[in-house]
Amino acid sequence: MSKKTKSNLFLLIASIIWGFAFVAQKEGTALGPFTYNGTRFLIGGLVLLPLIAFFSKKKSFQSSGSSPNASNQSRSTLIKAGIICGTILAIASNLQQFGLYFDTDAGKAGFITSLYIIMVPVLGIFLKKRAGLRMWLCILLGAAGFYLLTMAGKSNGFMLEKGDLFVLLCALVFSVHILAIDHFSPRCDGIKLSAIQFFVASAISFVCMLLTESPNMADILDCWLPILYVGIMSSGAGYTLQILGQKDADPSAASLIMSLEAVFAVLGGVLLLGEKLGVIESLGCVIIFAAVIISQLPSKSVDDKSIDN
Repeated sequence: MSKKTKSNLFLLIASIIWGFAFVAQKEGTALGPFTYNGTRFLIGGLVLLPLIAFFSKKKSFQSSGSSPNASNQSRSTLIKAGIICGTILAIASNLQQFGLYFDTDAGKAGFITSLYIIMVPVLGIFLKKRAGLRMWLCILLGAAGFYLLTMAGKSNGFMLEKGDLFVLLCALVFSVHILAIDHFSPRCDGIKLSAIQFFVASAISFVCMLLTESPNMADILDCWLPILYVGIMSSGAGYTLQILGQKDADPSAASLIMSLEAVFAVLGGVLLLGEKLGVIESLGCVIIFAAVIISQLPSKSVDDKSIDN
């Protein structure tokens, strides 16, 4: 198996894990959002510790001659990156969990969250990264799909459901998280960065839990299966597979494969939770997914390449 094929396989498995994680998150709404996320991120960070120990021992034989100053600077950057990314991750994930808590379907949440792939280039404008014409068309297409998915045919017209609004805000914050990871990942060890951000997100969630919720161990144990799935598989395995997969994958192809999590979120919601989408909502899903795919296809035109400059 070639490196490229192996990378694509890793990313496909990650997208399947993340897609079905929406089902686990929906099942976890029996807990308060902060309790659920604090527990899942703690598990996710703990799962990565053995991997960090393994790779650190392996690297120690290759970097014995590195200077103490360089090592201290690298450690400082890693801690700074983990705190920033973990804080953003905590905000995004809790917004998403609140959306599911307020009755947004797992499938719908997956598609709304996938809008972050289109939001990223919009936010990139503020970082002096110009979006091409095709990207703007995809943004408009995605907005139309979002309307059909969440608002069309409803008595409240242009009013968003409370849960949909939380998930939309989550997609926006996840866009910021992607840009933060893009900035820090070349400067840090990817697995260590993931672990630190998980522990930071867990700590923030637990503080909010103590201030706003009244958790008890019995409720947490009742949700042990979805918590373990999201903690071990979605956080630990999913993020690790993403890191390993993107090592040898084309960035556009990687984004396209990972965007399939929206499809698996719908499949999971239908197969495991008995969720149903109407014709208009299904059309909205198709349009959003088409916008995501088109936005990530390799570009041959100068206009579309400008987003990467």
